[in-house]
Amino acid sequence: MALYQRFERAWRLGILPYPKRGIDRYENGDAMTRSVLVVDDEPNIVLSLEFLMKQAGLEVRTAVDGRAALDSVRAEAPNLVLLDISMPNGDGFEVCRAIRANPAWAEIRIIMLTAKGGEAERKEGLAAGADDYITKPFSTREVLDRVKAQIAL
Repeated sequence: MALYQRFERAWRLGILPYPKRGIDRYENGDAMTRSVLVVDDEPNIVLSLEFLMKQAGLEVRTAVDGRAALDSVRAEAPNLVLLDISMPNGDGFEVCRAIRANPAWAEIRIIMLTAKGGEAERKEGLAAGADDYITKPFSTREVLDRVKAQIAL
């Protein structure tokens, strides 16, 4: 049984609380859900971040490479993208630049989450338009705090 299926089973049995949805309100009173796009080619990282974001009440989508990330943003723009740098079919820098190049996506927050912790990579990520930069290995509390700060939960 896959890890996600175990979590889902635990939710159904009441062992774990089911993730709340991140509900906010538009000015006219309609409900709006905060969403996060997790982009990483490492399945274990995607799974752990997906679980963490759902526990925080956020709607989560995932992508495994740069092309899939941009396709997902085109389909429905998320509030925030957690973006790895080293991926196939377009690295994180390219994805970040593509998002920033489109005025319709100006409100999307981007946090680069990567093993590349050098100062040069950090500067390049921020220059490409990232709003924040976290190096792996990361603290789940730190990631969640920074996500909350970026999308004002």
